[in-house]
Amino acid sequence: MPSDVPANFTIVTLGVADLDRSARFYRDLGWEQRGDQAEGITWFRTSGSWVGLYGYDALAEDAATEPVPADELPTYRGVTLALNLASEAAVDLAFARVQEVGGTIVKPAARTDWGGYSGYFADPDGHLWEIAHNPYWTVVDGRVDIGAT
Repeated sequence: MPSDVPANFTIVTLGVADLDRSARFYRDLGWEQRGDQAEGITWFRTSGSWVGLYGYDALAEDAATEPVPADELPTYRGVTLALNLASEAAVDLAFARVQEVGGTIVKPAARTDWGGYSGYFADPDGHLWEIAHNPYWTVVDGRVDIGAT
């Protein structure tokens, strides 16, 4: 049955306090940037969608909401983003790069009770990212197939 709301996740937009600082962080990770940052928003390609960076207050205004002051945001905001990699070694390498370019390691990568290897970092605005290896998933071109249950 077709859906009136297709599951076609295309963009996640992160509200950021300093667009230049945040864009530099993601560029320094080696991510491909698109768009004219001078217009107040910029995009980074992922394996199947885009990460947008937009001013924190401007994003709240666009969504017609009242923002919590950026300096009062908790570390955990009810949302995490995830990068799934093909091996534990790839996870370790990614964490080293994140730390090298100024990310904050929130939870170092470690073996998990579900059989994987996972940890968390925060970008310059505190957005939480998990970097994980799940030995039960295959990673092809940066995408995972979770499979049917």
